[in-house]
Amino acid sequence: MYKKSIVGLLLGCLAMGLFAFKTESERYFEIAKNLDVFATLFKEVNTYYVDDVPPAKMVRTGIDAMLKSLDPYTNYIPEDDIEDFRTMTTGQYGGIGALIGNRDGKVVVQMPYENSPAHKAGLVIGDEILKIDGVVVTGKNTSDVSRLLKGQANTPVKLEVRSYGQTKSRTVELSRANIMVENVPYYGMIDNEIGYFQLSGFTMDASKEVRMAVQKLKEQGAKKIIFDLRDNPGGLLHEAVNISNLFVDKGKDIVSTKGRVKEWNKTYQALDEPLDRDVPLVILTSSRSASASEIVAGVMQDYDRAVLVGERTFGKGLVQATRPLSYNSQLKVTTAKYYIPSGRCIQAIDYSHPNEDGSVGTIPDSLRVAFKTANGRTVYDGGGVSPDVETKQPEFSEITRTIAGKGYFFEYANKYKAENPSIPSAKKFKLSDADYKKFVAFLGNKDVNYTTYVERELEDLSEKAKEGKHYEDIKSELDAIKKKVSHNKSNDLMRFRSEIQEMLEAEIASRYYLQKGYIEATFDDDPDILMAKRVLNDPQQYSSYLKGK
Repeated sequence: MYKKSIVGLLLGCLAMGLFAFKTESERYFEIAKNLDVFATLFKEVNTYYVDDVPPAKMVRTGIDAMLKSLDPYTNYIPEDDIEDFRTMTTGQYGGIGALIGNRDGKVVVQMPYENSPAHKAGLVIGDEILKIDGVVVTGKNTSDVSRLLKGQANTPVKLEVRSYGQTKSRTVELSRANIMVENVPYYGMIDNEIGYFQLSGFTMDASKEVRMAVQKLKEQGAKKIIFDLRDNPGGLLHEAVNISNLFVDKGKDIVSTKGRVKEWNKTYQALDEPLDRDVPLVILTSSRSASASEIVAGVMQDYDRAVLVGERTFGKGLVQATRPLSYNSQLKVTTAKYYIPSGRCIQAIDYSHPNEDGSVGTIPDSLRVAFKTANGRTVYDGGGVSPDVETKQPEFSEITRTIAGKGYFFEYANKYKAENPSIPSAKKFKLSDADYKKFVAFLGNKDVNYTTYVERELEDLSEKAKEGKHYEDIKSELDAIKKKVSHNKSNDLMRFRSEIQEMLEAEIASRYYLQKGYIEATFDDDPDILMAKRVLNDPQQYSSYLKGK
């Protein structure tokens, strides 16, 4: 009887193995068959299509469409784009060290990095680049212009530049350098006790930059810290682990990855002693805080190490790895999901089960699963990291959005800088009534036409009334309401002066103090920072957010 059982078990295992082998063989056959179909189809199209078919472009279209059906983060990286990809992961590139943009067909400097070749050569925000090494760039897109500016370190490049308000151009000769885009573009004291630093990316050495920023803030007297992760798109996973380790005990689990290839599954732990596990900490998040930034925010929340202030994060809980392909190209492929210490995955979108129309949906709140933090607080998976204190983001008026969208803040800041050689520090800089009147006068001959939300709704109501044959019945009432709500540009410039002036002051401050000036100018009116200060200045309230029920 025992022998029969053993034989039966062995036969069962053999059958399962044969089934698995057959299934895997069928899968490989399907792959080979479809690749053969694709190659045959491409050959026929290339031979018989009425017009010439560019092979590389057509295959690239097919590859992109195939990968797009998986998720937005699985991408093909051809050899021509490898350098840009390397810049994204390392934060380094060879160039002049300036952000450029296209404004009305003109290529302009938007922000030179401090102490970069561009900055040292005297390029300032608003300078128009006319030629690069004799090549006219007016009208070119920024990608093409960036390629002309980039190159090996220590190679020369000659620019023809025209400054704001000038009719004559000038020649600027400079030498490219290895540019390191800082992960921490700013750290400084908000007041005598509260330090602040901003983390904008997770490229190489991000954790070292955060460590230095915290140490410098403490040397300057910081007893409490605001850690700004808003709009941070993420980056390298190990940098998120190392940054989390700065604030939590050695040996603590930070993040686990789980995917199809079991051998790649791994739990990352804090390997070092923390830099500071006691300083009161507030982390700022936004709806565009994603991936690695969500790991850090989630870890701090799961261990009740920081109070999160702001918006629910983006909800990207997917891990990517790069795989080498032929001809020096690469594949960036999603290999796993990550799970933070409480056990939750914050992935918000289910790409593996698309709708019939091909769209994908977010995980509804009703299906989110509850988990517990170290202190027993309830947190949820499947939709990003929710803040402990949610702030209401300002809704800017139509006139403010119109002025910003048409570049009038940018243009006027250049004009102000040309007319005013200096201003007070960015924290103290304020426009006077006379200054604001000059800005209003500047807008006098500008196109600031816009339609308010109420006006659009009234117009829609009028059209529906006409369709329903009721327009004449309510025409007089609609006309009266339209007249009452009809906006007046001059009135709106005064009604919404506060928000307009805040944006203008920050833009002007950047002309004198670059990116750091822009950040400092927002300290006194940023709703997230103001809330973070309130939380940190009330120890009892701060503790209450971190206590379990």
